[in-house]
Amino acid sequence: MDLNSDVGESFGRWTLGDDAAVLDVVTSANVACGFHAGDPSTIRSTCRLAVARDVSIGAQVSYRDLAGFGRRFVDASRRELTDDVAYQIGALQALAAAEDGLVTYVKPHGALYNTAVHHGEHAQAVVDAVRDVDPSLAVLGLPGSELLRRAEQAGLRPVTEGFADRAYRPDGTLVPRSEAGAVLTDPAHVADQAERLAATVDSVCVHGDTPDAVSLALAVRQRLTSRGVDLRAFS
Repeated sequence: MDLNSDVGESFGRWTLGDDAAVLDVVTSANVACGFHAGDPSTIRSTCRLAVARDVSIGAQVSYRDLAGFGRRFVDASRRELTDDVAYQIGALQALAAAEDGLVTYVKPHGALYNTAVHHGEHAQAVVDAVRDVDPSLAVLGLPGSELLRRAEQAGLRPVTEGFADRAYRPDGTLVPRSEAGAVLTDPAHVADQAERLAATVDSVCVHGDTPDAVSLALAVRQRLTSRGVDLRAFS
């Protein structure tokens, strides 16, 4: 079982999360690629931290929405979005390589992640970008999503993901962050959910920007390992 987290989301003088502490706990790092958060120096330093801890590096790609932290839908064309995602993957590949790291997977962020669950054109744009840049990259997404269905059709490796710190709707999609209770912050509750998810997905996520993210990640790791789950990166 893989344990991942969103990291590298600081920008310039603005700091978000404790990436070093989170990377001490998780096995995969979803590194922001500059379109929702992250600047080149932050991206490179995050890759350096991940390499030092033998944590797998993934490209967390987004709509071009710095002001909204990538949590707003952008009505981009398939071609435009494909190019935006390819651009982000390439940027991370370069900065990871500068630290002797390797990008091994792609995970959409925020609104793009949720949109790609059901929006065929935007799901296909992500798949097209991965296939064009490096078809060996795995694609991380929600089980049953258009993104993973199309990734598999394109010959890419689909990897299913669950969220320890997010509430779910009955249909398996995430409760929007605009609704009360969408983000889970109690360590015991988060660990309980991670344990349930571990039986059905390949990777469990704890968001790096969730309040007290380090404690939540530790609670998840301790719960899973206590149940005999071997935590290792999927890529």
